[in-house]
Amino acid sequence: MWKTKMMRASFYQAYRRYSRVAPPQPEVIRVTNNIAHLGPPKTGPLPRQLMSLPPFPGHPLPGKNAVNGADGDVVGGHVTAISWVKYYFEEVHDKTIQSHFTKGLVEMECGGRRDASREKEDGVRAMRKVKHNEVMQVGDKLWLPVSIAETRISKRYDTIPSGTLYPNADEIAYLQRLVRFKDSAIIVLNKPPKLPVKGNVPIHNSMDALAAAALSYGNDEGPRLVHRLDRETSGLLVMGRTKESIDHLHSVFSDFKGRNSRCKAWNKACEAMYQRYWVLVIGSPKDKEGVISAPLSKVLLDDGKTDRVVLAQGSGFEASQEAITKYRVLGPMINGCSWLELRPITSRKHQLRVHCAEALGTPIVGDYKYGWFIHKRWKQMPQVDIEPTTGKQYKLRRPEGLDIQKGSVLSKVPLLHLHCREMVLPNIAKFLHVLNQKEAADPLLRPGITSKPDLLRFVASMPSHMKISWNIMSSYLV
Repeated sequence: MWKTKMMRASFYQAYRRYSRVAPPQPEVIRVTNNIAHLGPPKTGPLPRQLMSLPPFPGHPLPGKNAVNGADGDVVGGHVTAISWVKYYFEEVHDKTIQSHFTKGLVEMECGGRRDASREKEDGVRAMRKVKHNEVMQVGDKLWLPVSIAETRISKRYDTIPSGTLYPNADEIAYLQRLVRFKDSAIIVLNKPPKLPVKGNVPIHNSMDALAAAALSYGNDEGPRLVHRLDRETSGLLVMGRTKESIDHLHSVFSDFKGRNSRCKAWNKACEAMYQRYWVLVIGSPKDKEGVISAPLSKVLLDDGKTDRVVLAQGSGFEASQEAITKYRVLGPMINGCSWLELRPITSRKHQLRVHCAEALGTPIVGDYKYGWFIHKRWKQMPQVDIEPTTGKQYKLRRPEGLDIQKGSVLSKVPLLHLHCREMVLPNIAKFLHVLNQKEAADPLLRPGITSKPDLLRFVASMPSHMKISWNIMSSYLV
């Protein structure tokens, strides 16, 4: 009897093993060194790191007219998914963006059209693939692989012009390569790091001095600064070419935003103005997006010469200035760092650096003035990062053929990873004659220039050390 039960149990186990409930694991024949053997099938593609675009603001987009394009990007006054991606990644080649749509790598998380039935219980985002010609709606958010913004990095590094008030031909050519836009009113440059904006007696190779000598373009005087970037900060820098444009740009970059005109179109364009910075910070904020409203004040250090910007204590005994910054996390935290997109509402000295270091607790990589202690601890601690969808650990694949010691995130002393990437400005050249009409109650635009856009949008590529860091961070594999 006992033997019969054992035989039945073994029969059921063998039968269950090959039943439909638990089928056998598939195996394939593989050949290695002319030897055939059975092995498991190849695994599917590894999960890609995703970055998010800002929620779609609606149409028309700032700095872009609603005109039907020849390639079909803008149809019937609507913005398609590929048009929105091309708009945000203006510096990325169109073929690269098209290939991401063709391979089905672009997904959408719709703010207003989210399917609640697809939302998982563990809180993971409900995503769906997007076709290139799908029309965007207000609030739609696209997610793409981080690799879409990878760029080839030249092994040749530009030399900053060094020190004379009269630049030579090579230095003039270098400065003119930095120009991204030029019209009768303004010049927009992509400022490299390590180049001071405003010079003094011992500094001759500042941006204002070099631009005045090399970027006049036939005018009697060179362009003048209307706002500033720190010496180590890179990105978009605007300069005025005439006295009238300089005065109006000063008001535009102030907290008042230039909204003091009787021209309604100008006031509306000033309200639409914004700047966006890309930064790499140590750590990651608790909230993926939010608004930092933390007043700033200056304190004098013990040496009696150096000042430092700190968060105001709110005691009422110290002078403070209101400072507001919007932030958004671009992607997951890797190697102990994460990429943020910052949008300052106010313009204060070191506002972004102090808000990241003290308000969020995530100092910018390379900012040793406001995050030296965390930098030291970050370099000493081993970094272990987990992929959010699979729970597996990231592994680093170092890029070949690049010198990672050129200030990137893996170098011993990284450079400051703070870059003014995007800027939307009122079209000064279009409104200049209207702003000068003081006697008119409601100034009107000339018929010949009404077709010009009210807003101008500029996008600047990151410097070499930030490109290397971006490629390194996006090359992590599970």
